[in-house]
Amino acid sequence: MTKKFTFITGGSRSGKSSHALKLAESLGEKRLYLATAQALDDEMAERIAHHKKERGDGWNTIEEPLNIAEVIGKLDIYDSVLLDCLTLWLCNVMHEEESDEKVIERIDNLLNACKGCKTKLIVISNETGSGIIPADPLSRRFSDLAGLMNQKMAAAASQVILTVSGIPMTIKG
Repeated sequence: MTKKFTFITGGSRSGKSSHALKLAESLGEKRLYLATAQALDDEMAERIAHHKKERGDGWNTIEEPLNIAEVIGKLDIYDSVLLDCLTLWLCNVMHEEESDEKVIERIDNLLNACKGCKTKLIVISNETGSGIIPADPLSRRFSDLAGLMNQKMAAAASQVILTVSGIPMTIKG
């Protein structure tokens, strides 16, 4: 059973990661950053470097773009685990799985791993459904799947935080 499962959502560059880092650092000395991003271009490489610098010392890091459910099940030696971020993971999964059913199966497997995690888990995702309906089919598919994933995570989490303009607001728990 999860000691504490916190789900943090918000728009791009809203302050989610900064707040999550502070929260994780308050939970103990043994911290793990579980990264899903891949440096596939220069801009993403810069973002990853920025996040590494922001974390500083005192963090172990595992970079896993796809199989995070399997990794989460093996992390009980840590005081806290910060998973950043689900929407990048979803993009990675969508490139690997062609059907929505397979993607949803992966989401459900991850959700079960999060619910069964034996350490304090902080999960970050982007809130993608606050804008207009995307114009192209792939973007609409992503928005639909991200919305479903976020709803499932929020329902299962003991605490949900929405971050807007650098201000974290607890909306559950």
